[in-house]
Amino acid sequence: MLRRRRALVLLAPLVTGLCLSLGVGPAVAHDRPRTEALQSALDDLVQQPGGPPGAIVTLGRGGSLDVLTAGVADTATGRRPEAGDAMRVASVAKAYSAATALRLVSQGVLSLDDAIGTRLPDLPRAWWPITLRQLLGHTSGIPDFSRSDDFRAEVVASLTDPPEPRHLLSYVEDEPLLSTPGTEYRYSNSDNVVVALLIESATGRSYADVLHAEVLRPAGLTATSLPTGPGLPEPHVSGYDVSEQPPEDVSTVLAAGWAWASGGVVSTPADLARFIGADVRGAFTDRRTRAEQFRFRPGSSEPPGPGENSAGLGLFRYDTRCGTVYGHTGNTAGYTQFAAATATGRRTVTVPVNAQITPSTAPGLFERLHDVVELATCAAVSPGRR
Repeated sequence: MLRRRRALVLLAPLVTGLCLSLGVGPAVAHDRPRTEALQSALDDLVQQPGGPPGAIVTLGRGGSLDVLTAGVADTATGRRPEAGDAMRVASVAKAYSAATALRLVSQGVLSLDDAIGTRLPDLPRAWWPITLRQLLGHTSGIPDFSRSDDFRAEVVASLTDPPEPRHLLSYVEDEPLLSTPGTEYRYSNSDNVVVALLIESATGRSYADVLHAEVLRPAGLTATSLPTGPGLPEPHVSGYDVSEQPPEDVSTVLAAGWAWASGGVVSTPADLARFIGADVRGAFTDRRTRAEQFRFRPGSSEPPGPGENSAGLGLFRYDTRCGTVYGHTGNTAGYTQFAAATATGRRTVTVPVNAQITPSTAPGLFERLHDVVELATCAAVSPGRR
């Protein structure tokens, strides 16, 4: 249990490869030199001391999905990761809550200028002027609940029994705002919790129900859900604490409700690719709302994505040496994620690995992962891919 708790402290600051093709399209629909370099980098990543036991890359184009893997999904069985395996998407969940809110904006149920005080008057008075736009763009100034010492203590004391979502904000509601709303970019898990509470206030339904009705069901994301407990569907990619050897499986140690709308979504690499393509191309919004979503300012995802990062509303722009993609990153106990798409949404890339890798705790390893992500992005946007 001590080892498990140690793994969760990392959360609070919150093999030979295989290539195959899923769905419609030829078995090899990629630029071979780029894909070979990517496969080599994937193999190298999982073989590093303290590296993730497994990694998977999906490269989407239209109806086809090419999949590259390295290592294992489960160290006990040696099973390889697959595109249909469940996993925790970590902070990529913020893109889901943003997509849900922006769909409601497109429908006239919410407005980007709706203020916290008009819909959630029980929240601190200092928060009342903060708008949905500022929450989605991380310019609210609300402190991040996951950085609270009290939050971390309660997580360790009650790993599998999360509080009600509103309670997550109690860890920071007595703290002053970190900046005047709308003036500074500050990434905060608290923002998306408030976004989901606004969704509930506007609709009179649970966030999970609205997420399913407005995003998951229309996009055909049948393998995606918002659980509150610690379990994962089968089959799943096990997530590991690699600070110990052998790596310890921490996939089901922590209840998803401790992250909720900021990081609690469970999906598969294939479903994640479908979601990010739909989100980026504007499948959930009208033209005017999508234009607002795509107003970017300097600001990095956490962990940073490839190239130069800029923050929009629930999406980040990544300007890389191979082109521009839009998406989100994430990490949590046992998992690190990257999901992005080109502006049309037709080309997608996802890079899940089954260990939490951050630039602060493992800078050298994170650089290798960063290289994999950039190679995957280049492979996804390459003109050589048909």
